[in-house]
Amino acid sequence: MKIKHILLTIFLVAVAQSCKNLDEGKHLFILSGQSNMSLLDPEISFIPHMKNKFGEDKVIFVKSAYGGQPIMRWYKNWKYEDKVSPTGADLYDSLINKTQKAILNEKLASISFFWMQGERDSWGYGSVYKESLMGIHRQLKNDLGREDINFVIGRLSDFGNDIEKMKRPDWMMIREIQVNLALSDPRIEWIDTDDLNDGINNKGKTIKNDLHMSVEGYRIMGERFAQKGEALINKHMNN
Repeated sequence: MKIKHILLTIFLVAVAQSCKNLDEGKHLFILSGQSNMSLLDPEISFIPHMKNKFGEDKVIFVKSAYGGQPIMRWYKNWKYEDKVSPTGADLYDSLINKTQKAILNEKLASISFFWMQGERDSWGYGSVYKESLMGIHRQLKNDLGREDINFVIGRLSDFGNDIEKMKRPDWMMIREIQVNLALSDPRIEWIDTDDLNDGINNKGKTIKNDLHMSVEGYRIMGERFAQKGEALINKHMNN
């Protein structure tokens, strides 16, 4: 009986400590990328999920996404052969400025970044995509002053799997890069979107393996992002 009481005490202390850590500060969620992130309405499934799990007054949301944009507009040191970004990392600069304003005077319990992008780079810049994506993660760590930033990647869908048909030679390469990065770092996860681009789109048209997601697909995508983000927070909060 004495051993049982000791084990129960240890368990209760652990639970109390866990709750204490989750209550310390707010959870910051940053969403960025190109069209499939731009078309995602986080108010439908992502934000309600996070508010339900962490508390309405314990969450901060920042979204900055633009359709059709290459990763060079987020990664400061992007270079492909002798080519560099003509605009610099202007979209990243805009994102980080918006984020810093949102967290001014706030204490943060966690930071999670959600990324849905790569379609534009599949036209031929896949060879520098891995360094670019890792570079964005490093930039966030430096600019937000945290090493423990969670990263959730939305893998490119099956739209471009038929390379000859779609004329996007690096589509499969980028899909592989996105998954391998998630497997290489405990702070990085990925979500599958292959089943989200079938159905009815926001114009009422039936789509199959489309570049963009269906209405229901975006709802599910937001939920999948939220589930992965929540899991990463719970996994690392007490480490």
